[in-house]
Amino acid sequence: MQARLFKLFQTFMPEAVTLSTGEKLRSVLAAFVAILVVGYVTSIFVSGIALPVLVASIGASSILMFAVYHSPLSQPWPMTAGNILPALIAVTCGKLIQDVVLAAAVSLSLSLLIMQLLRCVHPPGGALALLPLLGGTGVHELGYQFVLEPVGLNVLLLLVLGFVFNNLLPGRRYPARTVIVSKDIHKHDDPAALDRLGVNQADLHNALKQMNTFLDVTEEDLGQIYKMAGMQAYRRKMGEITCADIMSRDLVTAEYGTELEEAWAQLRYHKIKAIPVVDKAQRVIGIITLVDFLKRANLKTYETFEDKLIKFIKRTPGMDSQKPEVVGQIMAAPVYSAKETMHIVELVPLLSERGLHHIPIVDAERRLVGMVTQSDLIAALYAGSVN
Repeated sequence: MQARLFKLFQTFMPEAVTLSTGEKLRSVLAAFVAILVVGYVTSIFVSGIALPVLVASIGASSILMFAVYHSPLSQPWPMTAGNILPALIAVTCGKLIQDVVLAAAVSLSLSLLIMQLLRCVHPPGGALALLPLLGGTGVHELGYQFVLEPVGLNVLLLLVLGFVFNNLLPGRRYPARTVIVSKDIHKHDDPAALDRLGVNQADLHNALKQMNTFLDVTEEDLGQIYKMAGMQAYRRKMGEITCADIMSRDLVTAEYGTELEEAWAQLRYHKIKAIPVVDKAQRVIGIITLVDFLKRANLKTYETFEDKLIKFIKRTPGMDSQKPEVVGQIMAAPVYSAKETMHIVELVPLLSERGLHHIPIVDAERRLVGMVTQSDLIAALYAGSVN
């Protein structure tokens, strides 16, 4: 009997949230400070007025803002419009409809419709769709002033604090949706390499459309979860193959002041395409490739290619020069690097989506210890797949 009751209880319990203790404490602290600041600042403006300093819905909005800040419900537009519009609708319904219960039903249903149409669904707005109708004589008499203060002021302050806290706390970003920047480094219309096989963004969009229900997660988050799950599955299949296992260790390096002629000679002699640039402590400060030489050799003049390249590489006599003379002047910086303990699967996005061909590998102190190329990674992935 007890086992059946326990199973029945489990059916009503949600799955455990996989959050670290630190993340939970950060959310609690942020919500505490936010309500404290919103309440005290609002009290300055509404002092002596028959208004509550904090509207009840702002507490629910705070939980969304700091506990599930990546949710579509927590973003700036739903947070703002999802609070202000229901308050406006409720005040209007209170003026037009005498029956309080009927006014409340109309206000809530109309608020939900407007939030869905304007893509600003915000559950705490449901409280504001009722509060002006059920808040007592003082709130009724204030009418639309209630929308401005305290509702509008509460929302504005919470939004500002949400921007500050969620971008200062480690591992957070707000708003959740990033600015869309083209990743098409090769200037063609083909999908990114990782999107040509498996599930891509369009597949996720169509799947959500077929479900025909509101999910409290963005397509971007779903895509990220899918990629991370795929990488975990690959790691489980391949085992713990790290960068240290596949990297080249016998490296040719340059320093900031290495002359271009010497760096070019090293590239040609060792038949390599890139040289990491390090400081005196062997920390990576840049990388120099064949392309860095070629794109700065003034190829628009009418001299032969060889003459132009030689003229660029050769050191300019004297103390005055109108062209780069050392590696540090033409190297690519900053440079992407990976830790020697990183699993090789994590290199795939760097080499496929960012257009990189060489990744310097560093130790725990950020000192250069190796280099991984596309060829190294392809060989390792092939070896792991056939084992």
